[in-house]
Amino acid sequence: MSECNHDCASCSQGDCASRKIEKLKPNENTTIKHCYAVISGKGGVGKSLVTSLLASAMNKKGYNVAIVDADITGPSVPQAFGLKGKMAESDETTIYPALSKHGIKIMSANLLMPDDESPIIWRGPMIAGFVQQLYTDVTYGDVDYMFIDMPPGTGDVPLTIFQMYPIDGIIIVTTPQDLVSMVVKKSINMAKMMYINTLGIVENMAYIKCPKCDEKIKIFGSDESRNEIEKSGIKVVAELPIDPAISQLVDQGKIEEYETDALNPLLEIIESGK
Repeated sequence: MSECNHDCASCSQGDCASRKIEKLKPNENTTIKHCYAVISGKGGVGKSLVTSLLASAMNKKGYNVAIVDADITGPSVPQAFGLKGKMAESDETTIYPALSKHGIKIMSANLLMPDDESPIIWRGPMIAGFVQQLYTDVTYGDVDYMFIDMPPGTGDVPLTIFQMYPIDGIIIVTTPQDLVSMVVKKSINMAKMMYINTLGIVENMAYIKCPKCDEKIKIFGSDESRNEIEKSGIKVVAELPIDPAISQLVDQGKIEEYETDALNPLLEIIESGK
């Protein structure tokens, strides 16, 4: 196969990896104005937390907000919002998402299971197919902003979402460690290859605040990992601290009660549509 020039209109290669794929469409009772994916190269860095905080912040601004929990085998969004068990209802034609206390529409595989501890043991193709259904077969109604909590890495689900969801942009979550910076660059490069706009990076667990003097203490050391990431041309636009209150509210299912202005720069980018 000849080298791809990314001009799909004139491409004669039927198996070209970058050929245009028709985007998914929501059902007839749903309109989605903007769709953003929250990703990272590895697990445990806080994707679900950032997704939940972004959705909560936009909800507080008066927007209609939805979350798609695309981490099918390791869902954590329902716990953050206090949603347990089979709370997503369905009928013969559609599925209805669960609602958070403040009206955020949340769809997760866990909300279709009889209990929180039932495992989902599916191979990649089945998971990818289900991820498509989370967009096409669920009645979300009118949505201003949809946030997708992605599984870690660059496998089947990220590829399916990047190719088939009408993504306006991605937010990358990282922590200030050299190992994480390496896998973050994999995510950045994947987004570039798929022609997906990257809004910026959220650095989670960036610091702790001294309870006596409010000094920011960077427990992971210097900013070398951040500097290395920003060489890719993507900036760190927000920092989240290590805050025991976050863990407590997530455990209690009350993440909507957390107040922070740390994500304001990112929220401004999202609202501006850039």
